[in-house]
Amino acid sequence: MSQINMAQPTAEQPLQHLTLNKWFGFSDGVFTFLDYIPNKALGLFSIAFAGDFEEKHIVSIIDFLATHNQTVTAICQYQPDLGLAPALCFYAENAERAINPLVLQEFSNTLDCQLVQVATPPNLYVPGLLVMDMDSTAITIECIDEIARLANVYDEVASVTALAMAGKLDFSESLNQRVAKLTGIEKSLIEELKNALPLMPGIKALCQILKQHNWYLAIASGGFVPFAERVQELINLDEVHANVLEFKDDKLTGKVLGTIVDAQQKAVILEALQQKLGLKKTQTVAIGDGANDLVMMAKAGLGVAVHGKPKVVEQAQAAICEGSLLQLLYMLAIPLEKQPTL
Repeated sequence: MSQINMAQPTAEQPLQHLTLNKWFGFSDGVFTFLDYIPNKALGLFSIAFAGDFEEKHIVSIIDFLATHNQTVTAICQYQPDLGLAPALCFYAENAERAINPLVLQEFSNTLDCQLVQVATPPNLYVPGLLVMDMDSTAITIECIDEIARLANVYDEVASVTALAMAGKLDFSESLNQRVAKLTGIEKSLIEELKNALPLMPGIKALCQILKQHNWYLAIASGGFVPFAERVQELINLDEVHANVLEFKDDKLTGKVLGTIVDAQQKAVILEALQQKLGLKKTQTVAIGDGANDLVMMAKAGLGVAVHGKPKVVEQAQAAICEGSLLQLLYMLAIPLEKQPTL
């Protein structure tokens, strides 16, 4: 087996000698090329990204994982897209229990990077399903709060939204309370807001790449149909599910029509799409930021909190705590099979 000795010098050595998409063993400052690819069905994959990595970071991460009874057996440096910096993947074949994402976040902050763990990771290069929340996930705002701003009841509504997203209020009950405060808002103002939706950084590029690999993309939102349909246009989604606002004389009545898209309904949507598409669970991904996304995320093969509240981060399988949503590719493109070159 070929070896790369990085013991001299130790602390400031960059990792350009690690061939992208190749797996290495690591011991005492020496990388040893491995002639096998890890088994995606076994163990855990810890992914460090959004950092400037040197050998000292590898040593720190290996030691950290060891304190949680996870022995790293292989390491890979990879770059899923030219729009992303290289990441490091640490494979622990015999690891069975993932580390709490909040603990991972606390540790990774000391290294100025992000660290997640996934089991049986999805494969970007075969068809899959991504179901996403909309407000504060696909877009940077909470639409209901912005409608409330137009009605001069922003503070009242936003405080209820925050409690609902943190899981401290029943979502459906809180939605009805908030929408009732919007009575009388003119439809034209809703249209103005709809046409100025700010997309979350990275979401458009992420969706473009997923579509290139025949992924099916959907929104399951506790927000509202006009905004979900506009996001569908902006990022080329296959379908959207959201709540229907009632209008009378081109003004909001303060009521929601039909079945409310709450936590349980989001999960129903994901499972129905998985069945319709004939996909294995491992090829399903759900992303969101609020407590009402947790049931859907638990039903997916991979549930990822994005800029999520602490309760959501803690209960998700993985979390993107800052930066572009394009970083989701780190979890979908671990080099576990022969893949196309960039």
